Amino acid sequence: MREPTAVDDDEEQGELMVADVPAELAGLRLDQALAEIFPDFSRSKLQSWIRSGHVAVDGRSLAPKDKVFGGEQVELRAEVELDSDCQPQDIPLDIVYEDDSVLIVNKPAGLVVHPAAGHRDGTLQNALLHHAPSLAGVPRAGIVHRIDKDTSGILMVAKTLQAHHALVEQLQARSIHREYLALLQGFITAGGTVDAPIGRHPSDRKRFAVREGGREAITHYRIEDRLLGHTLARVKLETGRTHQIRVHMSHIHHPLLGDPVYGGRLKLPAGCGEAAAEVIRGFRRQALHAQVLGLEHPRSGEWCQWQVDLPQDMRALVDALRVPA
Repeated sequence: MREPTAVDDDEEQGELMVADVPAELAGLRLDQALAEIFPDFSRSKLQSWIRSGHVAVDGRSLAPKDKVFGGEQVELRAEVELDSDCQPQDIPLDIVYEDDSVLIVNKPAGLVVHPAAGHRDGTLQNALLHHAPSLAGVPRAGIVHRIDKDTSGILMVAKTLQAHHALVEQLQARSIHREYLALLQGFITAGGTVDAPIGRHPSDRKRFAVREGGREAITHYRIEDRLLGHTLARVKLETGRTHQIRVHMSHIHHPLLGDPVYGGRLKLPAGCGEAAAEVIRGFRRQALHAQVLGLEHPRSGEWCQWQVDLPQDMRALVDALRVPA
């Protein structure tokens, strides 16, 4: 399969993207297939572009409901449109690195990445639009991946359409390097890999679960430190499914400490003193931190890697659980 490629074109008419329809998408509606091929654009936006003639399949215009067979060449002219739904807000940003193409941010726990129901503003996207108004012309203000509201750590932002497409391609090719620190309940005896598909929970649509027919999900983990009744693990993502680390660690019966969805009832470890117990009870989020991010720079092609320290709340939690030598 040829990944989506940007073609130099007249910027006033939009950016021309070219891709082949992979065989595994055969039988899907055109709009469904495009949503898989061009994940940085919403399905409604893709439907609009199909109807307005901005999409050609083997040189022909089709309707959103028309089926694809695999192997077709798709040309998409992506119009640059300002995002008027999300407004700039002066929210402090912890910027790790910035140049003309990329912006690396250290997101605090509690900050929502994108506006959504219940969080219409006060998000990272609002903050980015205030920091760099030109991001209004990039899908989702340049955010190409996200972490949960109550997960802290490092995120990449594309500052141009070209950088956005390049980073999305790297995500699809699984060449982005992402490492997390996760505080797990119980002891794991050794590192390992969880290769288990993830999909919507069959009875609770707000949760995800390991289930047959879900999307491929692969998580690697190894022991970083052994603590009182817990294990600090270094986790590397090969895929990037919603709640992947939280679901996979719960699946192997070592959920994240403090996880309100997948962690179960709070359990204090045996031998836990009152000071440590107070810190554990006061930790009201999943103990997960995106620490390391590595990528090929979309303009220079050089490998770049950044690392951010544990935030104070998670560092205090680890210290409280550290077993005296």
